[in-house]
Amino acid sequence: MRFSRFGVIVLITISVFLGSSCGYYNRVMARKDLVDGSNAYKGRKFPEAERLFRSAAARDPKGETTEGKVAQLFLARTLHSMYIGDRGNKAKAEEAIGEYQKALALDQNDQSSYKAIASLYENLQQTDKWLDWVTKRSQNSAIPPEQRAEALTSLAAKKNSFANDISDTEATKKKTTKDGKPAFEFVKPAKPEDFDTLKKCVAEGTALSTQAVSLEPAEVKNAKSFDVKGATDADLKKKQDLFKVFESARSYKASLMIQDMRVAEMEARTPDRDRLKTESDAARASFLELSDVVKKIQAEIDERAAAKAAEAPGGGGAKANANASK
Repeated sequence: MRFSRFGVIVLITISVFLGSSCGYYNRVMARKDLVDGSNAYKGRKFPEAERLFRSAAARDPKGETTEGKVAQLFLARTLHSMYIGDRGNKAKAEEAIGEYQKALALDQNDQSSYKAIASLYENLQQTDKWLDWVTKRSQNSAIPPEQRAEALTSLAAKKNSFANDISDTEATKKKTTKDGKPAFEFVKPAKPEDFDTLKKCVAEGTALSTQAVSLEPAEVKNAKSFDVKGATDADLKKKQDLFKVFESARSYKASLMIQDMRVAEMEARTPDRDRLKTESDAARASFLELSDVVKKIQAEIDERAAAKAAEAPGGGGAKANANASK
C-alpha cells in the first residue's frame, strides 16, 4: 500500500475545508503512520515501526476502523519480530502476546494472532499457558469449525508425542521375527507409572483427534470430487487451507490408533490389537486420500504460477519471446 506525504497533506487540507470531524483526521493520520511504519518495518527499523504503529493504534484504541485494527495487528507483529531478533528479550515476547490478544479481541477469527500467541508461549516454554490457550480455542464454538479442529489437533499432537516417547524406545519396542520377516513386539515399560501415562495420553489424544475429525464439513468429506483444474486461484487457496487442517487431524487420529494398538499388544489383548490394526489402516487410508487432494492442489498452484512467470516479460514464455523478436 502506497501513501505519499503529499497525499496525506492534501487529505488533511480537504478535511479541514470540508469541516470534517476529528475522527476523519485521525484516520488520515493513522494511515500515514501505517505507511511510514510499514516502510520502517521493511527496513528492519523495528523501534521506529513500533513507535509509528503505537501512534496509529492509539488513534483508535477500540479498533472501530480498519486503520485501528491493522495498526493493532502490525504492532503485535513488530514486537514479535523484535523478540525473534533477540530471543533473550522475553519482555518483548510478553508485550507481543498482549498486543496479539488485543488484536484477537477485535476479531476472534484472526487465526494468525491465535497461532502467534501459541507459538510465543511455546518459545517461552510456558507449557501451562500454552495448554490453557489452545484448550480455550478448541472449546470456542463461536469460531469456524476448522479453527476449533486445528486447536484440537494441536492438543492431540502433544498427546501423541508424549505417548510415542514412551512406546517407541528400545525397552518397549523389541525386534522379533514374524512369518520369517523382521518385525517388532511391544512390551510394557519397566515403570508402571509410565504405562499409566501412556494409556492416559492415548485415550485423551484419541478423543481429541476424533473430535477434530468430527468437525469436518461436507466439502472435506467430499474432497475427492473437488475440481482442481476448474477452480479459481482464490478457491484453490481457500480449499488448500481448509483441507490441510483436516489432513493433519486425520493423520494424528491414525497415529493415535497405532499407539492404542501398541497398548493392546502390551496388555496381551490380541483381538483388540488386531481390530485396532484394521481400524488404523483405514484411518491412514483416509488421511492419504485427503493428502493426495492437497498435493494436487499444490501442484496446480505451482503450475499456474510457473505459467504466469513464463508469460511475463523476460519469463521465457510465448509473450516474452514475441516481445523479444520485435
